Amino acid sequence: MLTVDLRRLEVRRGQWVLDAGCGGGRHAFAAYRLGAKVVALDLEGEAVAQARHILSIMPPQEEDGSLFLCLRADLLRLPFPDGFFHRIICAETLEHVPDDAQAMAELVRVLRPGGRLAVTVPRYWPEKVCWALSPSYRRQPGGHVRIYKGHQLAGAFQKLGLRLIGRHYAHALHSPYWWLRCLMGHLQQDGQEPLPIRLYHQLLVWDICHPHSPLRWLEEALNPIMGKSLVLYFQKPWRA
Repeated sequence: MLTVDLRRLEVRRGQWVLDAGCGGGRHAFAAYRLGAKVVALDLEGEAVAQARHILSIMPPQEEDGSLFLCLRADLLRLPFPDGFFHRIICAETLEHVPDDAQAMAELVRVLRPGGRLAVTVPRYWPEKVCWALSPSYRRQPGGHVRIYKGHQLAGAFQKLGLRLIGRHYAHALHSPYWWLRCLMGHLQQDGQEPLPIRLYHQLLVWDICHPHSPLRWLEEALNPIMGKSLVLYFQKPWRA
C-alpha cells in the first residue's frame, strides 16, 4: 500500500525517479511499473537488497524506457549531479535522519527545475501518542529522532526554494495498530507479540491484499482525522 499518490506526483514513462530511503522498495516498484527510470536508494544494505529483489522479479507495465538501479548511499551526500531527477520520493525517512536540514538540501539539489518532490513523515499527533505510550518506541536503533509539525516541514522546504502544491494524510488504520504496539509491545514467553497485535496485523495485511476491501472506504474517511502519515508535495520552480 503506497503512501505517496503517484498520480499527484505525476510520475510518467521515461522520467528519472529517485526513491530516497526506499526501504523495501514499494514506491520504487510502483514508479518502475509506470515506465520510469528508477533509482532506489537506502543507507541499509538489507533494504537495498530487498528492493533489488522485488524490482528484478516483477516486470513493468510499460516496457519502453523503464529501468532500475538500487544503491546503498547516504542521503546526506547523494551521488548525483545537480538537477538530475524529474521526480523524488522520500517516504518515512526524514524522521530517522539526525541532520535533516542537510538531507532536505540534498533532495532539493538533485531535483531538476520544474520537478516534483513528495515527502512523507509520521503525522504529529498520532506520533506524539506513540512517544507518550512507549519511551522505547523512539529509542530503538535507527528509530525516530523527531516529530514534525506539518507547517514546520513545509516551511523548511519552502525556504529551500520549493513551492508547496498539495498535501494529504494516509494510513489512518495504522495509527491504532502502532498505539497498540506501544501499549502492549512486550513479547510473550513464546517470543510472539500479544494476540491483539497479531490479529490487528493480520487485518492490515488482509486489507492490503484486497484492493476493494470496505476498510479502504473507512480509512479514506478517517485519514483527515487520524491518518498516520503526512504527505506533502512540492515543485521546484523553473529557472528564469
